[in-house]
Amino acid sequence: MLRLILGRLAAAWITMLVIAVVVFVGVEVMPGDACTAHLGRDAVREDVLASCRDRMGLDEPAVTRFLAWGGGVLQGDLGQSMKRERPIVDIVLPRLRNTLILAGAAALAGVPLAILLGFLCGLWRERGFDIGASTLALIAMTMPEFVVAALLILIFSIWLGWSTGVVTAAYNAPALTLLFATPLPAITLALVYIAHILRMVRSSVIETMGADFVLMARMKGVPERRIVLRHLLPNAILPSISLIGLTLAWLLSGVVIVESVFNYPGIGRQAVNAVGDRDLPLVQAIALLFGLFYVLTTLVSDLVAMALNPRLRTQRG
Repeated sequence: MLRLILGRLAAAWITMLVIAVVVFVGVEVMPGDACTAHLGRDAVREDVLASCRDRMGLDEPAVTRFLAWGGGVLQGDLGQSMKRERPIVDIVLPRLRNTLILAGAAALAGVPLAILLGFLCGLWRERGFDIGASTLALIAMTMPEFVVAALLILIFSIWLGWSTGVVTAAYNAPALTLLFATPLPAITLALVYIAHILRMVRSSVIETMGADFVLMARMKGVPERRIVLRHLLPNAILPSISLIGLTLAWLLSGVVIVESVFNYPGIGRQAVNAVGDRDLPLVQAIALLFGLFYVLTTLVSDLVAMALNPRLRTQRG
């Protein structure tokens, strides 16, 4: 267990470094920079452009700027936003809170539902419920988030008028206000990952139903309800824990599109704005937060799976 934790922590540092390098290089090779995006038409004036680049430190070599930024991050300083000229922490933290509210609402509603649907599909394999739910899951898995979002806006906002098509709350709105503004964005996020978890749980249930200990329990006359609750359910869910962790880690990548479509004031929409502004420090900070969330989520899911399944501890230890 300790070896696994140390190995994952080392992998996390490498992942963070790779993300930082890739994002830095990606923004560097894009046409223009923060000054050309900020100045607009005034960027054609060489003196104004040179003054802006000197003020933002863009006249320094790329390697020097990357090392200076990385040294600040190691000390807990994410730097200043080039475009907004404010500490990045002040920009990111409120929007990160908003994104966590959205992702948390989607996870709390979607994960239990996905497990329940997958379990029922496995129990009622190849019956009407299984066929219908599995078909809908396949459709949801193949549809991009922006298509799902557009359909939900069309149905629930335009046709039925039950909800607004966009979120109008400010980025610093109270958490409860944002929570009530998240039904459609949360449903959009949940639909895609519910499909993945549903299929995984269904496969685990079908496999477990054919296991020797389940067949032996039935031969001994153990009531079916007890077999389902005490034997089938725990052993069917265990293999899905890692997938659930990966799916939750995906939530933060999915919010980039969903927040942009619904105008949700989260870190995903802020990332899109930062890329458009060529605000390199802000883009890097958000990318690192995404990577950190992914690494921590997958690590926790693996540790939970190992804690609940002694066979995994033996195999990986």
